[in-house]
Amino acid sequence: MINILLVDDHELVRTGIRKILDDVRGFKVVGETATGEEAVQYCRKSEPDVVLMDMNMPGIGGLEATKKILRYAPDVKVIVLTVHSEDPFPTKVMQIGASGYLTKGAGPDEMINAIKAVNSGQRYITPEIAQQIALSQFKSTDENPFNSLSERELQIMLMITRGEKVVNISTQLSLSTKTINSYRYRMFEKLNVGNDVELTHLAIRHGMLNSEKI
Repeated sequence: MINILLVDDHELVRTGIRKILDDVRGFKVVGETATGEEAVQYCRKSEPDVVLMDMNMPGIGGLEATKKILRYAPDVKVIVLTVHSEDPFPTKVMQIGASGYLTKGAGPDEMINAIKAVNSGQRYITPEIAQQIALSQFKSTDENPFNSLSERELQIMLMITRGEKVVNISTQLSLSTKTINSYRYRMFEKLNVGNDVELTHLAIRHGMLNSEKI
């Protein structure tokens, strides 16, 4: 039996996925959470075999939640299931130790196959994204300026563009406001923007944000 935890801030999404997985022999959805924080707490108390993790959620989000889950429960397999198909998201997610990366445009069969694959110790990336990552090494320059951001900078960028205030980000990530502002201004320099509004516009222009999450 493969025990699965669903993590997504949209109840409708979780309900739809549960309906698909409940019909699969050998699969059992053992829990649902709406935030990364709740997912981390769940995995510290009871380790599922596989976590289906949304990336862009209120609070710490999927990147930080994945890191913390793998720190506390390294045997858990995390599949990020997200609307983001463009780098740097897939690369960053796999670099921090996720076992799989699926877009929400994937069909039920692909999701089922991905769960079976990661549970058996393999890694799974949606084929189109895997091809995109493979081809990116042949590009002479990065077309997306966000590729220059570190994992932490990318995480804070997502939180800022969701409208989170520095003090809230500081609390959620257990970092000082001074540290958050240091990351923020470093991002501004790398991306050549002057404020949060320009950062958000740049993120939209390069497909880093999805309208359903803004």
